[in-house]
Amino acid sequence: MSLDIFWFLPTSGDTRYLGKSSSGRPATNEYMRQIAVTAESLGYDGLLIPTGSSCLDPWVTAASLVPVTSRIKLLVALRTSVSGPTATARQAATLDQALKGRLLLNVVPGGDATELAADGVFLGHDERYEAADEVLTVWRDLLAGNTVDFEGKHVTVKGAKNFFPPVQKPYPPLYFGGSSPAAHELAAKHVDAYLTWGEPPAAVAEKIADVRERAKKYGRTVRFGVRLHVIVRETNAEAWAAAEQLISHLDDETIAKAQANYAKMDSEGQRRMAALHGGRRDQLEVSPNLWAGVGLVRGGAGTALVGDPQTVAARLQEYVDLGVDSFVLSGYPHLEESIRFAELVFPLLPGKKPVTIDEEVTGGAFDVRATQKDGAAA
Repeated sequence: MSLDIFWFLPTSGDTRYLGKSSSGRPATNEYMRQIAVTAESLGYDGLLIPTGSSCLDPWVTAASLVPVTSRIKLLVALRTSVSGPTATARQAATLDQALKGRLLLNVVPGGDATELAADGVFLGHDERYEAADEVLTVWRDLLAGNTVDFEGKHVTVKGAKNFFPPVQKPYPPLYFGGSSPAAHELAAKHVDAYLTWGEPPAAVAEKIADVRERAKKYGRTVRFGVRLHVIVRETNAEAWAAAEQLISHLDDETIAKAQANYAKMDSEGQRRMAALHGGRRDQLEVSPNLWAGVGLVRGGAGTALVGDPQTVAARLQEYVDLGVDSFVLSGYPHLEESIRFAELVFPLLPGKKPVTIDEEVTGGAFDVRATQKDGAAA
């Protein structure tokens, strides 16, 4: 079975080290385009473009990639708590036309109450999923070509219509990740692919089973994927050294502050990420080769697969054996690590071709081969 391997656009900025560091890279459009062109050249299947108050706008970013990409798919955040279904249906159809059918949508109801309040949204956890259900009900109907009258608790439209159909029928595929019962129900009812953050395989198996069983009620099937960071080097020792280097600038105060912020969120997924490590540096390998160091100070997906190419490929296969067919990966810095993963691991994955790294792919901006001598990023 061929796997879909996506990479990640760091639209809030990039870095060589987590924590206080002078090695940060700003989230310029030029840098996003460089990563996108490199990922497409290497053979990645897609790019996740995230959302958040500290991120570049995902829709504008995606539109900026239209003229510089031709094959890679773009997974763009659809914020159901912030935007109405009619406007976002029009946006999706327009962008799918521009991309010639390469658009995917990542449904994001939102998990940070402070961020949502700044956007004028004051809904509780389950209310956000109620609203998402209504938004997606109308959104899917619009993109199927119907004129929609709908009156719900959160969404009401009359005579709504989408005049510009998407290339993909009936609509660009919907992706989504959430760990609560309400989230699983939304996934079962509406989405095409359910993405879980990188938890130990046994926990992922439970989530897949629950979503799969819930989807049966609606006569639907759902695909499954995992969102992970990766730290791959030629040897296991080099990979673990790189993981430690990534958090070498972190101090306890920074970790405690970050964890306190995440504890205020009502996101079940964020709670599960935090529970893996408990804010402690001495218990970060939460499953064989699954390292929770990123989650000490970064929200969202907080785990990384760490190891040599054969080890990481074997750990990915463990998820595949559970029914996973897609992986959304990232690593710091994102440009160099996209190259490193493709060079070292693609030859071991079904459907992926070996790659040759040269200046034509990287644009000559970074000499990745030179930095592999000491396992550090450029």
